[in-house]
Amino acid sequence: MAVDPVFRIAPTSQSYDWGKVGEDSKVAQLSAGAGIPGFTVKQSTPYAELWMGTHTKSPSGVIGSSNTLPQLLAHCPQLIGTSISSRFDNKDGNLPFLFKVLAIEKALSIQTHPDKKTAEELHASHPDIYKDPNHKPEMALALTPFKALCGFMPVPSIQAYLRAVPEFAALIPPAITSAFLALTSSSPEADQKKRLRDLFAALMTADESQVKAQLAKLVARYEAAATAGGAGLDNVRELVLRLNEQFPGDIGVFCVFVLNYVTMAPGEAIFLGAGEPHAYVSGDIMECMANSDNVIRAGLTPKMRDVPNLISVLTYVPSAVSKHMVQPTPFPGAHSTLCYDPPVPDFTVLQTTLAPSKPEVHRAIAGPSIAIVVEGAGAVEWGSQKSLDLHSGNVIFIGADTPVSFTARSGTLVVYRAFVEE
Repeated sequence: MAVDPVFRIAPTSQSYDWGKVGEDSKVAQLSAGAGIPGFTVKQSTPYAELWMGTHTKSPSGVIGSSNTLPQLLAHCPQLIGTSISSRFDNKDGNLPFLFKVLAIEKALSIQTHPDKKTAEELHASHPDIYKDPNHKPEMALALTPFKALCGFMPVPSIQAYLRAVPEFAALIPPAITSAFLALTSSSPEADQKKRLRDLFAALMTADESQVKAQLAKLVARYEAAATAGGAGLDNVRELVLRLNEQFPGDIGVFCVFVLNYVTMAPGEAIFLGAGEPHAYVSGDIMECMANSDNVIRAGLTPKMRDVPNLISVLTYVPSAVSKHMVQPTPFPGAHSTLCYDPPVPDFTVLQTTLAPSKPEVHRAIAGPSIAIVVEGAGAVEWGSQKSLDLHSGNVIFIGADTPVSFTARSGTLVVYRAFVEE
């Protein structure tokens, strides 16, 4: 089947209660410009995620065609490329990655994602909950100031909170607390992991009435400090009050004393591998992940919580948040493109920020890619004088082995491009 290697696709918009509402949502803004059939912004609707890809839950469409993206790719496997099809055993036109935009008003759940083996087991035993057998490593790139809980904080930091926050310590059995406080910088890694697991498991399985009582005490103490004047509250205490307002009495609020709290500027990125606990708190991001929708939740959510599985799959590696940061590098051959390359083969993301001067050439990539314009207007060119005009919200698919050139027309053109390459 003959088809141009570059074409427009229609992403899908997802409405979840944690999303930003109406035109305030970056997802709604981009959806309005994406060419989604029948899409109009509703001012009372929370627009949380924009999906670009082939996941069975909500595959992208192909603009100007009755086919979905996976249907077209199944008929045109050359667009994915032989090496990628062989490496990832792709069937039915599925891509190895799923690309998203998230607009976060309310915190997402305390969660993690399973590795491939665990995902297969969970899908086999509970297909109604765990919708596919794939793992879900993911990377988040900040579009606006972005806040998140990300991985277990270093042991000394957790120890400091155990000593300073009596309401937190009250939820942990004394023997577990004593063992954890006895850890030192020279303690074997295996001991640190075991005692961190013991502490986190005790926290997440604490008696619900005790959790609510201790959280009420903590919130009352922090609110009193907030109204007492003086220097005010630090970021973690402000986060406790914010999360409790969104999820009153929820055990997930206490996770601020065990997980790193990070504020990221636009252009900064974090990567979360299998078994890393996290929760996105606020802001707008690009997100790229393996082609999966598997989430194991245990707090800050009205959805089903699977505390036993969450406790069992976590890595329990305490570290500074810098461990999760992804440092971009220049994309070879380009002058205005940064490359965010996480330690997994499933995906890489490019950020092109282009002024209307000279074109930005991206070399041929030996695999498929999806690009979205998040700001500005311009064009993409390929082949023998073939081109598409671009504006904010447009999403395009670029087939394997296709060099392309981007140009900006007025102002700055900002394009994010996710791809996979052997």
